Formats: sequence, C-alpha cells, structure tokens
Amino acid sequence: MACGCEKMNSAFADKSIDITLLEPALEQYAGVQGSLIPILQKAQDLYGYLPHDLLAYIARRIGVKPAKVLGVVTFYTQFRTTPVGKNLILLCQGTACHVNGSGGIEEAIREHLGVAEGEITENGLFTYNNVACLGCCSLSPAMMIGDTTYGTLTRDKAVRILKEIEQKGDGV
Repeated sequence: MACGCEKMNSAFADKSIDITLLEPALEQYAGVQGSLIPILQKAQDLYGYLPHDLLAYIARRIGVKPAKVLGVVTFYTQFRTTPVGKNLILLCQGTACHVNGSGGIEEAIREHLGVAEGEITENGLFTYNNVACLGCCSLSPAMMIGDTTYGTLTRDKAVRILKEIEQKGDGV
C-alpha cells in the first residue's frame, strides 16, 4: 500500500494556492516543536483543503519528512486532501441519529443535491459527508453545515435548510 508520498512534488498543481498567505504562519511557528497541526489547520483554513504538493512544501519548510506530514493529515479526520464545496455538510450517523432517521435524511440530501457522499455539487456550493458522531445526541438527527448545527431534522427540514442556503448563493 503506497503512502501517497510520490504525489508530493514542489510545484503547486492548484494555481489558486497563493503560498504567501501561509508564510506568516510558517514564520510564526519556525522552530516550534509540535507546530505541524496548527500549520496544517491554518493551511486548510486558507485553501479549503491540503493538496499533496502543499504538504510537501510544508514538510520542507518545517524540516520534517513528507511521510510524517501525510501521516498526520490522513490520521486526523479534520484534514482534507481534496477540495470541497463552499458548504461542507456533515450528517451524523451515530446511534441516536441513526435510530431517529438519519438514513432517510441522507437519502433526501443526496436526492436534492444530486451527489453521492464526498462529491461536490455542480454549482460548487455543497459537499456532503457522513460522520460517525457530531456529539449532539440530544438534537438527533443532526447535521452541521460550516459552523452551524441543525438538529431534530426531518427529510423536509433538511431539504428546506439546503434550499435556504442555495437562495443565499454562497453559504451559511
């Protein structure tokens, strides 16, 4: 099984990545032990995801092996190596949410958006993912879109929320 390190090169395939935006964080954490995760979090905040060539650049800048950086990124679910839509939908599939109908909500979201899990809608507005637990069982079934949590969902309520975001055009 390959680690993916071979994909890490020095050129940025995604031309929208302006590395100068990350430089202040790289300078702030220069030589600071245990700074990899904060640097990766900042990079993902800036670019929306962490492409392999950016991971290689970060590894070189902080003086660690690319495999270590990739290992951290693939271990923690907060990090993404592929782009997502403007609004990342996280639908809880934990026990409480499952028992209270998250399967039907998933079906409604997929039908409404016309995408499978992990895909970006044609308009670039949404990416939909299932998660094991959002930690808000009292609101089950629940989903998060961006930093907003929506609870006590039904199929209709979930679709209504998506339509409201679509009408805004740019997200929550």
